[in-house]
Amino acid sequence: METLTRNTKETQITATLEVYGEGKAEIETKIGFFNHMLESLCKHANWNLQLQCIGDLEVDFHHSVEDCGIVIGSLLKSLLFPIQKIERFGNASIVMDEACVECDLDISNRPFLVFDLELDGKVGDFDCELVEEFFRAVVMNAGISAHIIKKRGKNKHHLIEAAFKAFAVALRRASAKNETLGIPSTKGVL
Repeated sequence: METLTRNTKETQITATLEVYGEGKAEIETKIGFFNHMLESLCKHANWNLQLQCIGDLEVDFHHSVEDCGIVIGSLLKSLLFPIQKIERFGNASIVMDEACVECDLDISNRPFLVFDLELDGKVGDFDCELVEEFFRAVVMNAGISAHIIKKRGKNKHHLIEAAFKAFAVALRRASAKNETLGIPSTKGVL
């Protein structure tokens, strides 16, 4: 378990993350839909996360969503690296009614994001384009290479929630303990 505080002129964030938890979330960002997505992420990744974000919501939600991603990614990097005795690779396809989103990822220390969900517009007052911003911030700060791809679907809420759940399950699988692996790389280091 680790705690990180990040204060800027745009956001003040404090978060405590336990990667091998029970799926408990205490989230407060003042962005209802985003709170819901982070709670879903924690449930399916099996994380315990306490996160409070005070952001410049009078501007828009961008700074809060991106900066929460930076903090979560930074905590992940601190808790997972140096990589050893974990699976390293994970994938999941998650169905929500008509929608299906796949996430394949590698805890590689080589951050990269392929994001293909074709999202535009809003879900309530949440800008759909912020989903990509969140995942980019997480993977770049965590050292994860992730591909999040829409397989099918139309409903934006379903697609976004399936993306968060797919990322969560893939990451849970990738970070699963495996005592026989040592450092899971032919290079001997990640």
